[in-house]
Amino acid sequence: MDFMNVNFEVIVVDDGSPDGTQEIVKQLQQVYGEDRILLRPRPKKLGLGTAYMHGLKHATGNFVVIMDADLSHHPKYLPSFIKKQRETGASIVTGTRLYQKSVLEDVISSCVSKGYVFQMEMIVRASRKGYRIEEVPITFVDRVYGSSKLGGSEIVEYLKGLVYLLLTT
Repeated sequence: MDFMNVNFEVIVVDDGSPDGTQEIVKQLQQVYGEDRILLRPRPKKLGLGTAYMHGLKHATGNFVVIMDADLSHHPKYLPSFIKKQRETGASIVTGTRLYQKSVLEDVISSCVSKGYVFQMEMIVRASRKGYRIEEVPITFVDRVYGSSKLGGSEIVEYLKGLVYLLLTT
């Protein structure tokens, strides 16, 4: 698959992280252009789910790939996701989470989770609405850059969100 013929944009949502993300994005913008690499900063950490919502508001394409900047989901798998979507017509290809933008817009408004359970909630709600979901196997690795911000309170919130999701969907 020739990715030089794929129209794309990269939207980076930065929640005020002190790791130099904004400076790196500005360097990438100089190389690839501000029309391809978009920086959408927020003043502080507001939750993973709200970061997805914020990024989606700025997406212009028909599909959205959601990835964490720590490269725990490697971009080398993207061709497999695009191929699977084209072969099957899936609304969502999971692993690195490739979504039809229209499906994400439909599902995201009914999501109530703000943290890490948000990813699972999107899949569950899309499935309940009858959207076709496909999966491409990937290897998840520990973060390549930085250190995890996932602590005990996030794990407790995830479990509470998971129980809520199981009881309400």
